[in-house]
Amino acid sequence: MTDSAMSAPAANAFNRPGLAPLADGAAAAVAVSLPWSTSATGILVAVWFALLLPTLDLTKLRREIMTPAGGSPLILVALAALGMAWADVGIGQRLGGFEGYLKLLFIPFLLVQFRASARGRWVIYGFFGAAAVLLLLSWATALIPGLPWRGRMPGIPVKDYLTQSGIFAFCAFALLGCAADAWRYRRRLALGLGVVAAAFIANIAFVATGRTTLVTIVALVPLFGFRKLGWKGMAAAMVVGGVFASALWMSSPYLRQRVVHAVEEVELYRTEHEVTSSGLRLEFWRSSIDAIAKAPIAGNGTGSIPEQLQSARSTETGIASFGTVNPHNEILVVAIQLGLIGTVALLAMWAAHLLLFRGDGLASWIGLLAVTQNIVGSLFNSHLSDFTQGWIYVFAVGALGGVALQRTAPQPTGSTTCGNPGLVPAPEIR
Repeated sequence: MTDSAMSAPAANAFNRPGLAPLADGAAAAVAVSLPWSTSATGILVAVWFALLLPTLDLTKLRREIMTPAGGSPLILVALAALGMAWADVGIGQRLGGFEGYLKLLFIPFLLVQFRASARGRWVIYGFFGAAAVLLLLSWATALIPGLPWRGRMPGIPVKDYLTQSGIFAFCAFALLGCAADAWRYRRRLALGLGVVAAAFIANIAFVATGRTTLVTIVALVPLFGFRKLGWKGMAAAMVVGGVFASALWMSSPYLRQRVVHAVEEVELYRTEHEVTSSGLRLEFWRSSIDAIAKAPIAGNGTGSIPEQLQSARSTETGIASFGTVNPHNEILVVAIQLGLIGTVALLAMWAAHLLLFRGDGLASWIGLLAVTQNIVGSLFNSHLSDFTQGWIYVFAVGALGGVALQRTAPQPTGSTTCGNPGLVPAPEIR
């Protein structure tokens, strides 16, 4: 064999078509890293983008930017960049405030990539596989006290309870949607998926409960019913969900303690002025509204949140000892910095991404879950600006949105399958 013949495969791997599978694999690697490591995610995002750039068709990228789903994130990023001009804080704080928006720039790139790729399933399988391994390790560290390594704390091997429980809720409802579609033609698969979904939910109830996650689940239950069976399905899902919630409430003292403690924290903060997590959240919201009133139209500028909420960090309220000035609400984060203009841009982006996933199919269902969870979670935390939750949103909207856009072409009639490699409807079984 000649040297030129031996070098041909290597050369093909680094030409434009040869890089496309590598870029898809790198995107899947990012998805795998998200439940586990922020450092690995940052490195893999850089690798993915470096592999993707040579494969991009600029005409297609421009076309994607002109769509609501691809262009609306860029509008929000542009407003954040402009907002640095009128922020009355140092350049470091301005750049710090801007950093939280930068990840949104990658959404149109992912839409272009996976609109043209048949490997969108890699991202889905990678994320859910990583979450399943995390689920096993979480149960192991919670139930086996003799393990030499127990992670950050029993039941939470990596990250924190809020991130873990949010990922598990997302996976559970994705699997339930998949199981509902599989029930008509592969009942054993549907039952297996239901069992795994139950294991995710049980972990939230008995091992690591995020109170924001509980609110998200309350929103996802009727969404699941409506998506599958319309208004009757919504009513049925709420009834069944209420029964399961009651069973978990009765059987999990830990779940009861987490919920009741939130009410107690608010009462202690209100009556005794005791520093509590839930009470301080209310204080941050009040202070945020005061800050928004100072500049309601264009906001106080990007990076201005610490300065604007500094008055709330007083010894009297105890917020100084809490060590943060995060408003714990994404809408307030945007409104303080960019005012009504930025808030409208944020809501328009969420609306565009909800509409992106209005169709049928597994990719559309999982994408709809990701957007809905981000919206609901952002009422209690700055999930779009946060690292892990923000990147989950970006890759879910971008990768799954690209797959969903492929379905605009005519497809065979039938039901959605979880095992269908193309994530398109399988032929109907008669």
